Amino acid sequence: MKKLLIVLAAFVTLMHAELTAPKTGCILSQEGKVVVSWKAYKTAAKIGVGGTFNEVAYTAVKAEGKNFKEILVGSSVSIDTNSVNSKNEGRDLKLVNSFFKLMGDGKINAKIVDMTSNKRVKKEPRTGTLTIEISMNGVTKSVPMNYTYDQGLMKSEGFIDILDFSGTSALASINKACFDLHKGKTWSDVAIGFELNIKAILCAPKH
Repeated sequence: MKKLLIVLAAFVTLMHAELTAPKTGCILSQEGKVVVSWKAYKTAAKIGVGGTFNEVAYTAVKAEGKNFKEILVGSSVSIDTNSVNSKNEGRDLKLVNSFFKLMGDGKINAKIVDMTSNKRVKKEPRTGTLTIEISMNGVTKSVPMNYTYDQGLMKSEGFIDILDFSGTSALASINKACFDLHKGKTWSDVAIGFELNIKAILCAPKH
C-alpha cells in the first residue's frame, strides 16, 4: 500500500508540473481586421487609381496555430462591393453603378486554398506565395499572390483580369462612364492585395 501511495503521489506531482509548466511551442495568432486593397488603371499611360473596401467579412480557419498554413489555408473573406472606397465619392458612385452592379450580386468571395514559402533569408522578411480562390460574377478562378511577412504584418499582392470573370460588359460600362477622365482607355488588369496582422508568441514563425 505504501508503494502504491508513493506511485500515486509521484503521478499527481508529474501531472501538476506538466499543466503548470510554461508553454514553449510556437503560437501564431491573427489580430484585427483584414484590409483588402485594389488598384485599377486608366489612360494609355496606365495611371493607377487605388482604394479599399469598407466592409470585408473575414472568417479565419483558426484564430491560433503553430504555423502560417495552419491559420491561413482555409480562411476566407466576403467583400461588399457597394462599400468600395477610393477616397472620392463621385468615383465610388460610378464604380458601384457602372461597374460592380454589372458584376453579379454585389459580393466578391475569396478563400486561401494553398501556401508555399520561399527559402528563408536570414534577417530578411519571410516571403512566399498564396493561392487564392476568387469568386466574382459567377466565375471562380485560382489566383497566385506573393506575400511578405515582417514585424507582425503580412502583406500579399497579385493581379486579376476582369475579362477572366466575364467582365466585358462591366469594363465597357465603366470605360463609357469615365471616358473623358480615362481618355478612352480602361485596362482590364487590376492589382489586388490584403494586409493582416499576425502576432508571433514564443518563437520566430515558421511557414
